[in-house]
Amino acid sequence: MKKNKLVAPVLKWVGGKRQLIDTFSPLLPKRVLSYCEPFVGGGALLFHLQPNTAYINDINPDLICVYTVIKDKIDELVEELKQYKNESDFFYSVRDWDRDKQKYDLLTDVEKAARILYLNKTCYNGLYRVNNAGEFNSPFGNYRNPNIVNEPVLRAVNAYFNTAKVTFSSLDYAEVLNGISKGTFVYLDPPYDPISETSSFTGYSKGGFSKNEQIRLRQCCDELNKRGIKFMLSNSATPFILEQYSKYNITIVQAKRAINSVASKRGDVDEVVVRNYE
Repeated sequence: MKKNKLVAPVLKWVGGKRQLIDTFSPLLPKRVLSYCEPFVGGGALLFHLQPNTAYINDINPDLICVYTVIKDKIDELVEELKQYKNESDFFYSVRDWDRDKQKYDLLTDVEKAARILYLNKTCYNGLYRVNNAGEFNSPFGNYRNPNIVNEPVLRAVNAYFNTAKVTFSSLDYAEVLNGISKGTFVYLDPPYDPISETSSFTGYSKGGFSKNEQIRLRQCCDELNKRGIKFMLSNSATPFILEQYSKYNITIVQAKRAINSVASKRGDVDEVVVRNYE
């Protein structure tokens, strides 16, 4: 299937991999026809590869709602987004929709998806973040001219989703991995092991990703390896992660840290790319 250069992430997501695509390219298998990403987030690698078959999952159901609406209801989504304004009062009224759970549940999938796209384009630093109650809590970004309706990219992603065989889910990652067969390449981009006590960010969904979760994920990788399934995993280059994956091929790469309240602490940090193949 011929790649479309307009197919690109529609959301800015914490830990997005767009900046690392060129670094990842020589580390990938030569051909990827069937692909699985259990922590899809913004989907930079998915949209770069545009595989013929893809199993796409994320524990955040609002994110998966965005992707399914782009696939199935693109015209309605575009028209809905055209009604959204880059104004502070309007922003906070839309942001507060999820404070009333009963009212939020009555929204259509198109309205929920448009809300996420709108908030992502207009909130401060483009940062999707929820509190412990699962409520979106990033403030208004006060940008002059955000691209709220990026119609060419939305329609390109829609075309890819409807040309390829793409399956969406919002499940525990282990459940997704258990259903993957040999011949499918798996890319894992979980919430990272924090490099310090204050650096952890898991605000893309309520709850967190503990050390025990990191161990459970490594055990899942061991199972993939036993089954002969190729995987690649990204994480922070902490001693804990390096120890967990010491039996696999580890490549250290440099990634830019864009999320920190102190500008001087944003910059290049070491990350690991773990592979069970050469």
